[in-house]
Amino acid sequence: MVKKQLKSPYQIGGSLPIDASTYVTRKADEELFNYLKAGEFCYVLNSRQMGKSSLRVRTMKRLESQGITCAFIDLSGSGKSELNAEKFYGGKLVQKVVSDCGLGKKFNWQNWWRKDRDLLSPLQRFEKFLREVLLVEIKENIVIFIDEIDSTLSLNFSVEDFFASIRFLFNQRADRPECYRLTFCLLGVATPGDLIADKQQTPFNIGKSIALTGFTFEEAKRSLTLGFRDKFDKPKKILKEILYWTGGQPFLTQKLCDLTVKYGTNISPNISEIVKSYTIENWEERDNPEHLRTIRDRILHNQQRTGRLLGLYQKILTSTVTVNVDNSVEYNQLRLSGLVVQKNKNLEIYNPIYKEIFNQQWVESEIDKLRPYSEAINAWLRSRRQDKSRLLRGQALKEALDWGRDKHLSNDDRVFIQASLEEALAAEKKAKQILETANHKAQGAIAEIKDKACLKQLIFRNTLKTFKQFKMIA
Repeated sequence: MVKKQLKSPYQIGGSLPIDASTYVTRKADEELFNYLKAGEFCYVLNSRQMGKSSLRVRTMKRLESQGITCAFIDLSGSGKSELNAEKFYGGKLVQKVVSDCGLGKKFNWQNWWRKDRDLLSPLQRFEKFLREVLLVEIKENIVIFIDEIDSTLSLNFSVEDFFASIRFLFNQRADRPECYRLTFCLLGVATPGDLIADKQQTPFNIGKSIALTGFTFEEAKRSLTLGFRDKFDKPKKILKEILYWTGGQPFLTQKLCDLTVKYGTNISPNISEIVKSYTIENWEERDNPEHLRTIRDRILHNQQRTGRLLGLYQKILTSTVTVNVDNSVEYNQLRLSGLVVQKNKNLEIYNPIYKEIFNQQWVESEIDKLRPYSEAINAWLRSRRQDKSRLLRGQALKEALDWGRDKHLSNDDRVFIQASLEEALAAEKKAKQILETANHKAQGAIAEIKDKACLKQLIFRNTLKTFKQFKMIA
């Protein structure tokens, strides 16, 4: 008998409310809270929809309950085309900190901000605000959360000095003890190296990195089985199947739990069928709220890097051995897409759902769209790289080199173009040899003709000389 269907308690997308019953507490919750409470600078840098915002909401609430003043700055939706340094530091940062810290009634930030405009840069005024206003007016410890920091990477002015300034405040603690009371927590889809990319500056190498991993069964069993208990017979068994398919990815796990409650038609729902019917099949149409398309678009949005990212992902997808992690831009970008996850020192596809959707056919199709020489390379690969007639020559080779010059190519592309170059060089060398041989033969023929001409001339002279001698005797 099918039990009465209840409203799903699971939330798909967005920050979970502070009292959400399906919030999953992870190791990161305790790490972030304890480090920030102790005054450590922290950063939570990971792919999208890994639970960063929900973690931030919970951590802020816990810190505030301990008497710590918190401010939250969301850098998304900043109106990038209109935002300049003046508006960023003043209207975006100072204004929000003043509001969240309750300083608005006794501090006119706009008048203060304009006062030193001619003497100090926006960044210098922001630093002065932290030292001379915030730390003076607020006697408690202060934590400033800054979310969506990756949004700063696409602004029309550099904010590397902003992150350098945060590092400077951290380093000032030895000389200015009051700076111990001010702590930052940075959240977003980036790497520490993205924050200060200028090689002339000291890298952003302070603070504690908080790792956000997928849900484990032990972490999730208490809160995520709540919606199953009044509908299904074996809630824990169902959750284990869900975690197998999602790899514990927070967004997908909440979504699959919700789908199970909605479409589980008996007391023992078939999770595999629910996954295939409501997630994998026609995935682009069913991807709401958007998740899978976000992953796809992050892989494909940068045309100069797409080929290399697809090539690296294809290597992970098809490799029979582990793919080791390095610190290259491509490895970091692929990891930040959320498509793969680092386990120990290896990269693996995050979960079976991703592997089903972003499969070998999808990779080959996307790579094929990039190339101006698709037909040639595909035929060459089908011949197991043996058919030299498919290699590029002349103008086609020149166009391929021009196309690939500013791109990070996949291994197949690099090998194909290199083989084409080697074949072209070999053909050029052979042509040169043929020309040299022909020239040598021509020179020999010319020399032979000259020798024959000289011989004829000599015979003629000797004959003429003999004739003259004979005439004199006569």
